[in-house]
Amino acid sequence: LMLAAWAIAELTPYEYLSLAEASGAHPPRWLVLVCCAILFAVAYSMPSFLFPTLGIFALVLLGVSSLRSPLHRVLNDSASGFFGLAYVAFPLVLAPMITTQENGTAQLLFLLIVVWAGDITALYIGRTLGRHPMAPILSPKKTWEGAVGSMIGSIVAGLALVACGNHLYRRGIELLLYTQPWWYWVGMAILLNIAAQIGDLLESAIKRGAGIKDSGSILPGHGGVLDRIDALLLALPVL
Repeated sequence: LMLAAWAIAELTPYEYLSLAEASGAHPPRWLVLVCCAILFAVAYSMPSFLFPTLGIFALVLLGVSSLRSPLHRVLNDSASGFFGLAYVAFPLVLAPMITTQENGTAQLLFLLIVVWAGDITALYIGRTLGRHPMAPILSPKKTWEGAVGSMIGSIVAGLALVACGNHLYRRGIELLLYTQPWWYWVGMAILLNIAAQIGDLLESAIKRGAGIKDSGSILPGHGGVLDRIDALLLALPVL
């Protein structure tokens, strides 16, 4: 899981850096990707050093940018490079770390199901019933009707997963054990759905600021990897 998250985390900052460059910044691409790899290595071997490592990376990026960038771009280049680590790499580092907690695998699966169900429901509800734009400047196609549908879809899918986990537990399978009461998971689904929808809007803001429609083209018909995981990037830290 750590390797899979790292692979995604190397592709996603690469797309993010293209957006940063389109916005006028030129962070040291190679250094950001190396820092991303080191961050995952630290999370795997010495997780307690994760935050100090991020702090060191901020200073390293500032130092390298000071040496390679024009003076008027030093702050923009170093800040945009560090933001790529904080915005993309750090949340993805949390995914495998969550599974090390008690019932962590079940919680991570809950997150994925809730976010994906919300995305799917928002798409269809928004297309059929959407009338009132949610954030027309950031994402003209998103509507309040779709947002409400997304919330309902997340809650229903989350409760269905909890019910499934409890059913399996009664059969002696503890892989999806959810010990908290049902209302706890309703609240968790609401929090994760709100975070996911905000995460989607934040990526839209970055793309529109850069004048780019999709973060990449690696997934035909879907855009880039960042387009597919933007909701998870905010939901993972919330979980």
